[in-house]
Amino acid sequence: APERLGAACSGMLPGPSLCARSHSPRSLLAAAILALTGCTSMVPPHEAPALPVPARYGGASADAGTTAADTAWRDYFTDPQLQALIAQALENNRDLRTAMLRVQEAKAAYGIQRADLLPTLGAQAGMERSRVPADLNLTRQPLLGNQYQVGLGLASWEIDFWGRVRSLRDAALENYLASEAAHRAVTVGLIAQVANSALALREIDERLELARQAITSREESLRIFQRRVDVGSASRLNLTQVQTLLTQAQALGAQLEQARAQQANALALLMGAPTAPAAMTTPLDSLAMPPLRVGLPSDLLTQRPDIIAAEHQLRAAEANIGAARAAFFPRVALTGSLGTASAELGGLFDHGSQAWTFAPTISVPLFNAGRLRNNLNVTEVRRDIAVANYEKAVQGAFRDVSDALAVREALARQLGIAQAARTAQGERARLSQLRYGHGAAAFLEVLDAERDLLVADQQV
Repeated sequence: APERLGAACSGMLPGPSLCARSHSPRSLLAAAILALTGCTSMVPPHEAPALPVPARYGGASADAGTTAADTAWRDYFTDPQLQALIAQALENNRDLRTAMLRVQEAKAAYGIQRADLLPTLGAQAGMERSRVPADLNLTRQPLLGNQYQVGLGLASWEIDFWGRVRSLRDAALENYLASEAAHRAVTVGLIAQVANSALALREIDERLELARQAITSREESLRIFQRRVDVGSASRLNLTQVQTLLTQAQALGAQLEQARAQQANALALLMGAPTAPAAMTTPLDSLAMPPLRVGLPSDLLTQRPDIIAAEHQLRAAEANIGAARAAFFPRVALTGSLGTASAELGGLFDHGSQAWTFAPTISVPLFNAGRLRNNLNVTEVRRDIAVANYEKAVQGAFRDVSDALAVREALARQLGIAQAARTAQGERARLSQLRYGHGAAAFLEVLDAERDLLVADQQV
């Protein structure tokens, strides 16, 4: 409408309104095109979905420590061996490499879509030679003709009145930003997986060392009881009981060896290196990690890269809705060329040889068997799917934090209980051995105490 155009023009340039000045029709047409292409958009306004989670975590304190987003992984995992493992995984992991390649792919796709906003120019040169038969010519003589041309050509360039091309560009940009956020999510996940896998491998090594110590001790006990049986100071029942303890410890050792091999293979897969990673030797008791501030569920929206990626995908789906809406309106495209043409090769650049073409086209959708309507329906459904994925990402992040809080509190209590049980079982085993040595208890009491002590060692 003229009123809208005047308002748009008055806001574009300082001073008097562009539409109020006296200009040629061409300048007014150019101003109208600039106003329309700069102001029209069919993209629905973005509204972030409401948080589908409680406003606070259950029973969590949000004051101690720093947030995970503000903590570098080297500041959290301070052990040099663990840092080396994580750094190697960040360099060689195939999943991380694939995520990085997806970022490059999305960036290139964005560049392709952005290029559609600008005209495509190309240099062209050609030669045409033709012959017209005599019966098709008024002179009744065959006619030979030559044509040479050199110039610049403008491919079909769509004037984006309704924002269709800009919406497609914005969708490509949001997909690119989503791939970057997904790459950060893969990076954070890989760091956590490598740390958990390395610490689990170290835990198995410590349990395996305790099992080997138990095997060595029970082999010595078996040797001693074998000598006692040989001299008649102990029964064969006691010998078989000691053998049972030894086989139990050996079975546990074999199970731990298997578990260690599998855990090492899992860590090697995360590392992505051709050589097996070096296992950690730092005792688990000496590892210390700084406390992290829990924060609020709303903080996840700006800290979790997977939620950020889901939001970018939602924005991309909304931009695609704008492109689908704009497809209902007429599409205007420009095609043209500028150069020189001549019937002689030597006359291409003579005076008066300039040649040009200008061919604007407009296409209006009249009947398409519901294709445009169904295309719009598809984009709207995909927007709803993106909303559901966004809410799912928020709920998944909330559960991750809640599970981590529950595990942290429960493991602290379990560790205290296990350490107290280990101390009690150690004292029980010592007293049982003393009682058996003085003849005040049967050897079965010693066996039970030794068996329970090994279980307590493994739990700690």
